This record gives sequence, C-alpha cells and structure tokens, in this order.
Amino acid sequence: MGSTPRRGDTRQRIQDVALELFAEHGYEKTSLREIAEQLEVTKAALYYHFKTKEDIVLSLFQDLGRPMDELIAWGEQQPRTLETKQELLRRYSAAMDIGEPLMRFVQENQATVRELSIGQIFKNRMLAMSALIRDPEAPMVDQVRSVTALFCMHARMFALQTVEGDPEDKREAVLEVALDLLTQAHASSSTHG
Repeated sequence: MGSTPRRGDTRQRIQDVALELFAEHGYEKTSLREIAEQLEVTKAALYYHFKTKEDIVLSLFQDLGRPMDELIAWGEQQPRTLETKQELLRRYSAAMDIGEPLMRFVQENQATVRELSIGQIFKNRMLAMSALIRDPEAPMVDQVRSVTALFCMHARMFALQTVEGDPEDKREAVLEVALDLLTQAHASSSTHG
C-alpha cells in the first residue's frame, strides 16, 4: 500500500482550501458551502470531517501547533544552556515555516481568534517558549533581550512584510538577530554571576 500523494488526505485538503479562502475573503464571509464548492465535494462530504468553520480552525491549530508543542516538550527535558536555547530558536524558526499560513490567520482575524479561545492555546505556547529561553534570575535587560529574541521571530510574519526581499533571506536574518540577542543576554548574565 504505497502512500498516495497529498490529495488523498481530504481532511488536509479541506484545511488548506479553507485557509486560502479565509485569507482571500475573510473568515466571517467564507461559508462551508464555498469551501465544499472550491474542493468540488458535497457539503455532506465536508460535514463528515468538520461540522463548522470553527472546527476547521481548531483542527488547524492543533495540527500545525504540534511541532511547537513537541519543541516545548523537548526543551523542557534539556539543560538550560545557551546551546539549548539556540537550538530552540532554530527549531522554532523551522516550526514557524509550517505555521506561517496560520500566523497570518491569527493576524487577520484577531476577534475570531479571541472568541474561539485559540488565543489561550497560543498564549500558553508563547509563555512556555519564553520560560525556556528567559532566565528569571538574570538582570532585567537580559530578560528583555531573551524575550525579544522570541518576538523577533514573529516580526518576520508581520513587521517584515513591508520590507522588500527574499523570504529566505529574511528568515535567516531574523534567526541571526534572535541568536545574537540570546548570546548577548547570556554573555552579560554570566559576567554578573
């Protein structure tokens, strides 16, 4: 039984098409019927996988968020060294590639995200990541550097959209800046200790 190409996974195709339509027409204005039409399936077929638009969004957050959750679980098992933190940021950068369409959804549909209590899942992930990277004993300026390293990753999605340039170059530049901040935070903390 060979694995069929991506089109075989109806659930995933529904998620992909739904995200495209949400981005194009807005979440509020997109109906399940339109998603079914775009996929050329019956509404009943769609219904078999998802009962509501909310279900689609929640499933996306669970699926695309899995790499983040695995990363956090991994980080919690590691010693809190600079190497671990750098590796966390590198892997976070890769996990964000997978989650990029979702990040955009969050940015464009903040009210919906709040209503769907996804915001909470999202916030918890951010807090967990931040806890792995920030040293609560460090001087405030170094804690700020560490937390900024994390938000720098998010700037790539939002703030850097207006900056001309190759997405891959941006990705590398963002990671470099984030790693610089971390290294700086670490260097000055160890001299304080």
